[in-house]
Amino acid sequence: MVNKDFMETKNILVVGGAGFIGSHLCEELVKRGHNVTCVDNFVSSDVENIRSLLEYPNFEFIRHDAAKEVDYARLPGLKKFKVEVHGFQEIYNLACPTSPKDYSKFPVETAIANSVAVVNTLEAARKFKARYLLASSSAVYGKPPRDATPVKEDYYGLLDFLGPRACYNEGKRFAETLVMTYRDTHQLNTSIARIFSTYGPRMLQHSGRQIPDIIRAAVDGKEMSIAGDEKSVLSLCYVKDVVEGMISLMDSEVSDPVNLGSAGSHTLTEVAQKVIEFTNSSSQITYTKKYAYAMQPAVPDITKAKEELNWFPLVSLDDGLKMAIDYYKGTAFLHQPTFNPNQ
Repeated sequence: MVNKDFMETKNILVVGGAGFIGSHLCEELVKRGHNVTCVDNFVSSDVENIRSLLEYPNFEFIRHDAAKEVDYARLPGLKKFKVEVHGFQEIYNLACPTSPKDYSKFPVETAIANSVAVVNTLEAARKFKARYLLASSSAVYGKPPRDATPVKEDYYGLLDFLGPRACYNEGKRFAETLVMTYRDTHQLNTSIARIFSTYGPRMLQHSGRQIPDIIRAAVDGKEMSIAGDEKSVLSLCYVKDVVEGMISLMDSEVSDPVNLGSAGSHTLTEVAQKVIEFTNSSSQITYTKKYAYAMQPAVPDITKAKEELNWFPLVSLDDGLKMAIDYYKGTAFLHQPTFNPNQ
């Protein structure tokens, strides 16, 4: 593995950078001294996620739909990074709506994000000769093994490629195909991060990710509704660990897909009970039907990440939940993000 100089200043493009994981990635890259260009159109993200970054001279936000072409070298806001001369050294593509609950809100936008937007960002990587990382998903594995065996990168599960969630699940498979095709055809320097269930500050409420909704119910002392039953299992990785994994993958020479997630699993009931304990809440846990067409998520085998990236999650579930609770109690419940498709 070739590690780049930690202090080397790079021009880095983060597409989908105002989203949950994207904003944490931007924050870490800015903190490391790199020039970060964040692109987002706020379909499933929020300006509040990046508001604190706007005051940094090495951060620039561009409101733009990645499915539409743009010449970054000609944008006035990027003159300070001399993009027309130096280009971008790295491009992270995290642009895609991800809500498990409201998958029907943006099906076309999701399909386009996993196709046209991927092509556009790959073309940008070609132009600037940049290393490229696609944020893929554990959804590409389809149905996990019945015995809940952790899945390795070579696992192939059944997936409904015509169903209502195909725009995301099959879309991510096609996005990976595009990346590998560009890698082999144009000799692009690419990588693919298959990200499993991630939690932490800045997750959208009411999106189906459940953790922020569970925390809010606990803080308000209201009924805590879990979509599923007492046996519903999830592997949960704190967002800071996922970001560190993505950066480690970008800094490596690994081009094949790599799982990033927690190798441990917990029931949502266990998670809810911990939140109740940490918030001293009087909330009661109830159960509702699973979200339509939702699959039981797989648990990752992260051997490859450990061996090739020297990466594994460091934040425990207890510590991660406490940090998420502190965040949501302090800020996240003060506003509701909105989206106007005509803007």
